Amino acid sequence: MQLRNMTLYSIFIRNFGGTFAAVEKDLPRIRALGADAIWLLPIHPIGEAKRKGTLGSPYAIRDYRAVNPEFGTMEDFARLCETAHALGMKVLIDVVYHHTSPDSVLNKTHPEYFYQKPDGSFGNHVGDWSDIIDLDFSMRPLWDELIDTLCFWARYVDGFRCDVASLVPLGFWLEARRRVEAVRPGCIWLAESVEHDFIRYMRAQGLDALSDSELYQAFDVLYDYDVYPDFIAYTEGRIPLSAYVAALIRQESTYPADYVKLRCTENHDRKRTAALFPNPSVRENWIAWNFFQKGMPMLYCGQEWGVDHTPSLFDADPVPREGEPMHEALLKTLIAMKKDPLFSDGVYTVEARENDVIVASWTLESRRAVGVFSMKGFASETEVLLADGMYRDLLSGQTHRIAGGRLAVSGSPLIFLIG
Repeated sequence: MQLRNMTLYSIFIRNFGGTFAAVEKDLPRIRALGADAIWLLPIHPIGEAKRKGTLGSPYAIRDYRAVNPEFGTMEDFARLCETAHALGMKVLIDVVYHHTSPDSVLNKTHPEYFYQKPDGSFGNHVGDWSDIIDLDFSMRPLWDELIDTLCFWARYVDGFRCDVASLVPLGFWLEARRRVEAVRPGCIWLAESVEHDFIRYMRAQGLDALSDSELYQAFDVLYDYDVYPDFIAYTEGRIPLSAYVAALIRQESTYPADYVKLRCTENHDRKRTAALFPNPSVRENWIAWNFFQKGMPMLYCGQEWGVDHTPSLFDADPVPREGEPMHEALLKTLIAMKKDPLFSDGVYTVEARENDVIVASWTLESRRAVGVFSMKGFASETEVLLADGMYRDLLSGQTHRIAGGRLAVSGSPLIFLIG
């Protein structure tokens, strides 16, 4: 299965069951949804110095080679991985190699591995990250230490989501990938790439910040933060739909032909989809669009329930999961659809049409998929380049007529599979 056919399910353990055992128990449900892999936010012990909130951020790591005792033991983690593998799922863990907590094990054993301010104190380059101190990658022994740690975890997991990967030297990632491959062939590398504005800001400070094009030399999948500002600008009414779609189209000629973007409408750092789109019909269009477009779709734990509250990174803030997940049936259909090679190997097009409608298509030999998405949930009419006739919608099972190249749009997402 190609990466574009996979669906990733992101889990913040503290607020989604609280333990490795609780996540392990929930794996059959996540697998039944259709997810192919899980990504666990950092599983390591959290620092106490300068801790934010009651429990601290999982991204202020104290010990890279241990698990957070609040989640369970190393044996519990190994069993979680074994269960996921038995279910046919891959496991990715978060690695945070740009910084550690001020009281990290690494800082105690190798203080020379850390950035020091002119006065000799430890610090960081991003002001609001006050609970961490930056690593200094000019120290080459640090590279071996971190890569050895990756090789240790690669005995258990199938991939890594690399936090603020843009701020870590490309040479390090290339070396890490080469060495990890010997331990875990086919390891998946997912980069948290950053927004264009953040790259420019860091470079203006005289600091290195990798572009997406540079990161694709070492990583399989990148965040779609290059277009996230356009997404938000459209949802807030600051740009037209055509401008958002133009940003997506630029990806087609900017990145390698086999590029894979992580497509998500929410994650642990951003607003929930249900908060962005309180109208369920609008939300369903964006969820369906997230799966139809080119890339690897991701769900953040609780999204299937339509949860609108983004859980805190710094305190206990359990995700509510009462009742039946309101988007479960839709997601199962979309995830199953995404596994079709049509959505990895086909020729892809996307256009913005009148009345805030996106029309996109995939073509592979004699087969075709056409998606029609009303991004504002409006009923309207739009042009669709299909022969006149009746077409069955994959999502609702209902048939729709195309006449004179025009299609009546009810406001719900439509996907037609042809051939």
